Amino acid sequence: MNTAVSALDTDLLAADVRATPASMNAFLAQVERRAFRMAELNLGHREDALDAVQDAMLRLVKHYSDKPAQEWTPLFWGILRRRIVDLQRRRKVRSIMVGWLGGRDDDGEDLPAWEPADTGPGPLERLNDAQSYADMAAAVKLLPQRQREAFMLRVLEGLDVAETAQAMGCSEGSVKTHLSRALQRLRDLLEEWR
Repeated sequence: MNTAVSALDTDLLAADVRATPASMNAFLAQVERRAFRMAELNLGHREDALDAVQDAMLRLVKHYSDKPAQEWTPLFWGILRRRIVDLQRRRKVRSIMVGWLGGRDDDGEDLPAWEPADTGPGPLERLNDAQSYADMAAAVKLLPQRQREAFMLRVLEGLDVAETAQAMGCSEGSVKTHLSRALQRLRDLLEEWR
């Protein structure tokens, strides 16, 4: 392993010492192996690395062959880096989409569909919710009818004071009084839930 790493380091360091190539073909021949190593290390897939290097070389030739030879090196490595990032993003999006929608792998086997993580309440929270609901329902049932109506219409249904008064057939002041008494009674009955 150390010999492979030192050979890679030596090869990469030797690239810095090399002279500016005389032609675009010479430049591409000079960076081809290092570019492939870099792409393969980043992508982890031989064919994707070959595609990335080939695309970077084609783009350099197509768009920048008229630039001075001294500019080819940074241009090429920038193009290759962006191509690698593009491939990584596409791979990630593809894996998410295949996971969500299901699909088939290279062998034609069905891939499992992605199921989002259950971010809902856990069993203990559900139990507490069920217990608190049961206690709340029992406490509301203990309220006198007019207080219960005011509480349910104002708090649970979200009606304003005027709408509640109209629904209950009483004045707005009565609604406020009934609601205030209902809330105080519920606070007393549900003290343990505070």
